[in-house]
Amino acid sequence: MCGRFVSARKRLELLEEFGVTRDRVTDEPAPDYNVAPTKQIYAVLTNKERERELRTVKWGLVPFWAKDSSGGGRLINARAETVAVKPAFRRAFAKRRCLLPADGYYEWKDKKPFYIHRTDGGDLALAGIYELWRDNTVPEDHDQAWLWTAAVITTQAADEVGEIHDRMPMIIVPELWADWLDPENTEVSQLQAAMSPAMSGEITSYSVSTDVNYVRNNGPELIRPLPTGG
Repeated sequence: MCGRFVSARKRLELLEEFGVTRDRVTDEPAPDYNVAPTKQIYAVLTNKERERELRTVKWGLVPFWAKDSSGGGRLINARAETVAVKPAFRRAFAKRRCLLPADGYYEWKDKKPFYIHRTDGGDLALAGIYELWRDNTVPEDHDQAWLWTAAVITTQAADEVGEIHDRMPMIIVPELWADWLDPENTEVSQLQAAMSPAMSGEITSYSVSTDVNYVRNNGPELIRPLPTGG
């Protein structure tokens, strides 16, 4: 499971790093060291004009067929093993794949939080799916007529992470970003192949303060390593 992560990079950094040509971010989120479900997060996708786009979406996918948006906070993760067939996710997996940039993420072992990140300090491009939900209580041209939401795809954890938690986010490597984001790529086997756990030796972890347990806490001190044995 992936239930908390860090998104501290600025919008301009993400535009350059992910080769974005269309910036749809109208209200730039502040650096967030304790991203929790229902928060606004960055997503990179390919739009109808075949442009790579950056926008913000709500974390917690609301299926297009949902009667209301109240259940979105529960669908924060989609299992790689079933994302192509599960009713809540299969249309999004077929047509609406995205990258969810993250500096790192948190997992817990024996109630102790750990921060997991790339050893070189680079961004993680989490495999994601997004969906659009129509709020029929307002006109179609209303600025809240469409709700954009997303979920993180998870898989069995790599050895480095498996000692902390048995699941981890799927990672899309840069050379496969274009294939993953291409809405015309509908070959399930190719899409499954594009998803991969972080490669051995490229991620590391360390224990951090239990302050991260509380969503109200936020700041770079949350990812500060605890002293050895702390």
